[in-house]
Amino acid sequence: MTTLAKARFSQLVLPRLDEGYRLARWLTGSATDAEDVLQDASLRAYRAIESFAEGNARAWFLTIVRNACYSWLEKRRPGVTLSSEVLDASDAATLEQGGVFAPAFETPESLLLAKDEAARLARAVDALPVTLKEALVLREYHGLSYREIAEVSGAPIGTVMSRLARARQQLLKGLEAQN
Repeated sequence: MTTLAKARFSQLVLPRLDEGYRLARWLTGSATDAEDVLQDASLRAYRAIESFAEGNARAWFLTIVRNACYSWLEKRRPGVTLSSEVLDASDAATLEQGGVFAPAFETPESLLLAKDEAARLARAVDALPVTLKEALVLREYHGLSYREIAEVSGAPIGTVMSRLARARQQLLKGLEAQN
């Protein structure tokens, strides 16, 4: 590998390792597994850095992380499936009112409640099927646009929008089930 390629890797990939780890953590559901996936993804990116044309380095690297996650999941957790459920009226109302997203808390008691609510949300997100979790995490935690998510996942924008809608529906149902 040339010195130029090493410099490009340092410039394009290294600043995105935290983001890659967070995506891998959400998709695998484990910090240790996410570290393994990120190591594999970093090696893949290192090998491919010379072929990367100028463009969206963030989407390029997150695509590599995503693909490494799916490869890892296929080997270690075969049979991960998707389910599609319809959003009922009460869930739609909750979603429209921003129900699960509460404003910042100021008292120690409310901070403890917020921490508990965050843990409930994390459990509900972890329970989502991988492709739905991926779309939700890329949108809500990483702030990617629909187009960027489509680029990372290799799915059409319409599919990304559908996955996000289904992920949000299932997330609300998962949170309700925890009550």
